[in-house]
Amino acid sequence: MPELPDVTVYIESLEARIKGARLQKLHLLNPFLLRTAVPPISEIAGKKVVGLSRIGKRIVLDLEGELFLVLHLMIAGRLHWEGKKTRKTLALFEFDSGTLTLTEAGTKRRASLHLVQGEAALRAMDPGGIEVLTATAGEFRERLVLENHTLKRALTDPRLFSGIGNAYSDEILHRAKLSPVALTKDLTEEQVERLYRSTRETLQEWTQRLRTEGFPEKVTAFREGMAVHGRYGQPCPVCGAPVQRIVYAENETNYCARCQTGGRILADRALSRLLKKSWPRSIDELP
Repeated sequence: MPELPDVTVYIESLEARIKGARLQKLHLLNPFLLRTAVPPISEIAGKKVVGLSRIGKRIVLDLEGELFLVLHLMIAGRLHWEGKKTRKTLALFEFDSGTLTLTEAGTKRRASLHLVQGEAALRAMDPGGIEVLTATAGEFRERLVLENHTLKRALTDPRLFSGIGNAYSDEILHRAKLSPVALTKDLTEEQVERLYRSTRETLQEWTQRLRTEGFPEKVTAFREGMAVHGRYGQPCPVCGAPVQRIVYAENETNYCARCQTGGRILADRALSRLLKKSWPRSIDELP
């Protein structure tokens, strides 16, 4: 799923192409993409794009007349500038400056588009997470310990922190040398400060890296240069130990046992049940 760095670069790339342009027509090729009926989608025809912004992982197109198109790409949604229509195409946004297409891989249609009117309606779509890149260390700590969750869950909770998902939370925790299953209220002040710095540094560095690629045509959760995310079994770039994982539902958490958990391998629900007594407890027990 595109996260803060990816969505930020999407917005910056779109600003250069459609800010000030008029949205002449929207072709909806899948009826399930649009999740609102009022105001009618016909209201946007001919409206000028006056700005773009981000709410969490959502892209917001600010149109004349206090109309806001809110696009959530979810896991497999992607945007393409002047892209060709394919069987994966869900919508075409025709601007007088060019055409933006929305595609979604796979068969599950999770991407969504909302049209709302007025600032109040737009704010109602915000789950409330703080922006870490503008938050103080005190504000970060206050949100982190608001509820007692694992660090992985806390970082990816949109009510607590804005725009952080599965991929970058793995990278943040590896940089901070903290276990993904450590509980928020068990952290020392030094660990909270380390996590705050690591979160800001990771998001800033990856945003800057992605800016060098031009329009983000190849958005992926698995990027060359990531330390642990998507690198199960590969060597940790810091200590060389094989990266471990915890698999759950459609996601997985990747971590380095030596750098983050004191050498302890965290139980993977599926594999540890299967292997039972043969499940390795530490990184040194691995063959």
